[in-house]
Amino acid sequence: MTTNSNETFAAVQAASRELALLSDDIINQILNAVADAAVAETPFILAENEKDLTRMDKNDPKYDRLKLTEERLKGIAADTRNVATLPSPLGKVLKETVRPNGMRLTKVSVPFGVIGIIYEARPNVSFDVFSLCLKSGNACVLKGGSDADCSNRAIINVIHEVLKRFNVNPHVVELLPADREATAALLNAAGYVDLIIPRGSSGLINFVRENAKIPVIETGAGICHTYFDEFGDVSKGADIIHNAKTRRVSVCNALDCTIVHEKRLAELPVLCEKLKGSNVIIYADPLAYQALEGHYPAELLQHAKAESFGTEFLDYKMAVKTVKSFEDALGHIYENSSKHSECIVTENKERAALFTKIVDAACVYTNVSTAFTDGAQFGLGAEIGISTQKLHARGPMGLEEITSYKWIIEGDGQTRRS
Repeated sequence: MTTNSNETFAAVQAASRELALLSDDIINQILNAVADAAVAETPFILAENEKDLTRMDKNDPKYDRLKLTEERLKGIAADTRNVATLPSPLGKVLKETVRPNGMRLTKVSVPFGVIGIIYEARPNVSFDVFSLCLKSGNACVLKGGSDADCSNRAIINVIHEVLKRFNVNPHVVELLPADREATAALLNAAGYVDLIIPRGSSGLINFVRENAKIPVIETGAGICHTYFDEFGDVSKGADIIHNAKTRRVSVCNALDCTIVHEKRLAELPVLCEKLKGSNVIIYADPLAYQALEGHYPAELLQHAKAESFGTEFLDYKMAVKTVKSFEDALGHIYENSSKHSECIVTENKERAALFTKIVDAACVYTNVSTAFTDGAQFGLGAEIGISTQKLHARGPMGLEEITSYKWIIEGDGQTRRS
């Protein structure tokens, strides 16, 4: 770790202690001012975003994630204002008890301190992370990808200007250089950074988990399935599959594989009908291919290979797997899921209950599109990520998920005796 990195991390750590002195009212004023600035500085932010976009192939699945628009910035501003309306997650009494000797124990929610975020070509994350971290009393160190560096620097510049107006230490949010050396420095910043949250591909997440010397919460990679059960409603299924696959293909809650019970293969063309309009390429197993052949555009229908399953496409592509039974569907999900979001389409309540009980994922849906795995949709405000692990937090991570707690013990001279 370089001396400059140490100085940056130390400055952020010092700023995190200053956050404890800010009232929730001031924090909310800052968030609303940042939202106003995001809209007011739209021309500047979009101009810098365009510099990033010109360096990326428009056919790259990450292009849509990278692209900012006036409407998207308005949405980001709305999310930021929404965070300001949420109750503070800090200082909540989680548990309170009095011991036989008169000691009073109180378990209270507190910030982590400094949170490091490593993310790829998604500049909106810069706004989201800042708003959630500020509201929860955390300082943050951001490490974006080189693909979005101009966009990220513009956004942090806008945020820093707002912080200065409120006489708040701008080091409460810092953006590291977009090089690999900065990533290594952050992963080794033990003593300065309390938690690392990677947001991006499975490759990025695996790299962070394997190399970090700081606790990590895994987020991001989403290999999502929708199982159309033998008792499924075709109309619901078609709408759910279409929405989950095509609403926005570059996000982690997008559908990657439709599993269909062999008894319902005759309805597979109807289930996939709406996908034609978005030119979705389907990788179908032999039985599914036979059912779709002649009903789905030949140029969009391909034979599935082994690697077609268990793949996060982040593109207008989808695999189709035929199963003989409910148990086979569960087995396929177990073998290929990233434990993000899984769905069953069925009118059989017992089958739905079994699915939700057995499937091991952060979010398990019955007759609902996986596109809803999102902090705002869950009422949490702008999310900091979707945790796919089980330690500390799972699913969309909002304000409460980026706090810890401490015990406060009060007494009147009690001493412990053997």
